[in-house]
Amino acid sequence: MATRQKKSAPNTKSKVYPKVIAALWLFFVGGLAIFILYLYAVSINFLNLFGELPSTRALENPKSELASEVYSADNVRLGSYFRENRTPVDYEDLPDNLVNALIATEDIRFEEHSGIDPEAMARVAAAIVTGRSKGGGSTLTQQVAKNLFRTRGDELNNGILNDVPGVRILIHKTKEWLMAVKLEQSYTKREILVMYLNIFEFGSNAFGIESASKTFFNKKPGELEVQESAVLVGLFKNPTYYSPRFNPENSKRRRNVVLSQMVKYGFLDQEEYDKLKVNDIELDYKVENQNVGMAPYFRTEASKFLRQWCRENGYDLYGDGLKVYTTIDSRMQQYAEQAVTEHMKDRQKAFFAHWKGRNPWVDQTNQEIKSFPQQAIKRTARYRSLNQLFEGNEDSINYYLNKKIPMTIFDWDGEKEVMMSPMDSLKHYKHFLQTGFMAMEPQTGHIKAWVGGINYKHFKYDHVKQGARQPGSTFKPFLYTAAIESGYYPCYEVIDTKVCVPLEDGTMWCPDNADNKYSGEKYTLRRALAESVNSISAFLVNKLGAETLASTARRMGITTPLDPTPSLALGASDVSLYDMVGAYGTFVNGGTWVEPNFITRIEDKHGNTIYEHTPKTVEALSEETAYMMVHMLQAAAEPGGTAYYGLRYRNGLKNEIGAKTGTTQNYSDAWFMGVTPNLVTGTWVGGEDRAIHFRTMSEGQGGKLAMPIYGAFMQKVYQDKSLDVSKDPFPKPLTPLSVELNCERYNQGMPIDSANQDEFLNLPTEIDLDAEI
Repeated sequence: MATRQKKSAPNTKSKVYPKVIAALWLFFVGGLAIFILYLYAVSINFLNLFGELPSTRALENPKSELASEVYSADNVRLGSYFRENRTPVDYEDLPDNLVNALIATEDIRFEEHSGIDPEAMARVAAAIVTGRSKGGGSTLTQQVAKNLFRTRGDELNNGILNDVPGVRILIHKTKEWLMAVKLEQSYTKREILVMYLNIFEFGSNAFGIESASKTFFNKKPGELEVQESAVLVGLFKNPTYYSPRFNPENSKRRRNVVLSQMVKYGFLDQEEYDKLKVNDIELDYKVENQNVGMAPYFRTEASKFLRQWCRENGYDLYGDGLKVYTTIDSRMQQYAEQAVTEHMKDRQKAFFAHWKGRNPWVDQTNQEIKSFPQQAIKRTARYRSLNQLFEGNEDSINYYLNKKIPMTIFDWDGEKEVMMSPMDSLKHYKHFLQTGFMAMEPQTGHIKAWVGGINYKHFKYDHVKQGARQPGSTFKPFLYTAAIESGYYPCYEVIDTKVCVPLEDGTMWCPDNADNKYSGEKYTLRRALAESVNSISAFLVNKLGAETLASTARRMGITTPLDPTPSLALGASDVSLYDMVGAYGTFVNGGTWVEPNFITRIEDKHGNTIYEHTPKTVEALSEETAYMMVHMLQAAAEPGGTAYYGLRYRNGLKNEIGAKTGTTQNYSDAWFMGVTPNLVTGTWVGGEDRAIHFRTMSEGQGGKLAMPIYGAFMQKVYQDKSLDVSKDPFPKPLTPLSVELNCERYNQGMPIDSANQDEFLNLPTEIDLDAEI
């Protein structure tokens, strides 16, 4: 009997699997082709669907905002100009602990990938599927692309599909992938890492690692300790939420995460981590801005020149990373700021006591000007804003001007948080005395120190170059210069008696001496200048003419308008301290005026010199006239001179110094000018308004109110042996003088060393009282 054979089941696997594999392969190849086509479409912005990508040139030459830095003559950084406070660093400037912290936390396979990390992307994809977040997949290079080229901003995302929900983020990521690959092709790993640290915004107005290190820890990046580097790396996750200044507990937790990552990847041992993780964050926090740092008034004035130069030469002062090298000496600047602070704090205390119970804004008879605050506030920006807002409605304006609001006010003992109305704030600030100080090297015109006021944050007005005030008797040397040029000489004698000079309107100008007395004595011109005798100045301006005086002053560098009337001899026209210092430099520099200057050169971000200063000079005086004026100025620092006691005894300055004090009517302005062989210095002190001043000569004169700043400054300068400030005698001209400068010898009939002695001997030696004047 035949047996039935059992039929075997068909092998379906052998038929199905190849089809599945083929389908999967086809799906993969098709998907890959579509993805490649998509990448290509994004890269060329097909049909403007995706928005532009940065050009190849932009990728090869990426540009970020760089702060322009200002340096002193002794190479100390004074400050910077910026929209984004960013100063680039090189890889060599970075500590290993910072680099390790960054790689361990942000991109551990940074050295292995080519801009895109497949493992990180797979982890993100898995997290999306499972719903379990495991961190981002962006590499450091992708983050550089995102931050440097603003891939998520409107400029690169104006394509048609960018407004489609869900598609926009895909386009963002795609662009970052493409740019990351190109960046990896164009730059080394070190360059990319440094680029990332330089462009990141750390918060607190700190852009880049250099600024962040300084802002949070007052250190250069290379000085950061491991825990400090961890704090800064922690900010990459969220600069606000993890700010060590505003959210210290969050920052500490994030710091410890960074440190633990360093342990995980072998950059830090467990024992050190255990010690560091319990420590609180120690900050040395200071946000850099134009209100802080050395020489803020100077930096503001320098920016005016720099902005104009940049406009004319195609640069951006606030974004091109220029290096500006100035004439300021950081040591002298520090001593000047210290001298101003020490003296003005003391004088302000005296001023408050002087006006205790009264307001200091007074008229010619020392009676309070009741309307002063109301008139002064109309000149403020706040008033103009309220006036515009309320269309001139005085009731509404006055309501807000007198409404108390929280504010921070200046006080010599420190800032104070108060509730105060804008009107009361104005009254508060009007009680403060102001000052201006400038020191210059006369041979070069290099400005070595510049203090424009008592506190830049609260008093922005610069009293060196921006402001101009009456110089009083410090203007007299220009008159005496004109006299020397007209044939007078230091030993020429004039009687101290009342002199009246006719004016164009038919009236007479009859100035009094400071003590309202006339001695009737004979004064040599040298002694008259030393004691600042007004009657002698009246005699000279009457003989020479006010126009001659004005012309002499302009030739020596005074640029403000001068009213050519006789009162100009006593300093009745406003001048700037900047011009005065420059003009006095002419005396010391052998008669050559050198324009005061403060920028020596400018370099671009690559170190190329793009500007060098060319000094402007004028042969204003003869060498002999200049030396005779230096000789005459020295008399003020000799017995009987207005500066003798203060300079020689109070400040102990024993070397040759030329000096001139100045005090204006009602003691509104106090001045002092001092010259040594290679340093000319001027200082002014007064109220912000002329109506604000001391009421007595003992408190308001230049010798008491302005000269001590000079004395304290020179003491500090001379004590610093690293400074080359001469104590030597003033150098004499190479050619013999045409007149005798020793007045005792001259009056005793000693011979005059001059080929023109007869001309000088024929001049009268005193006023002809019968002559018409």
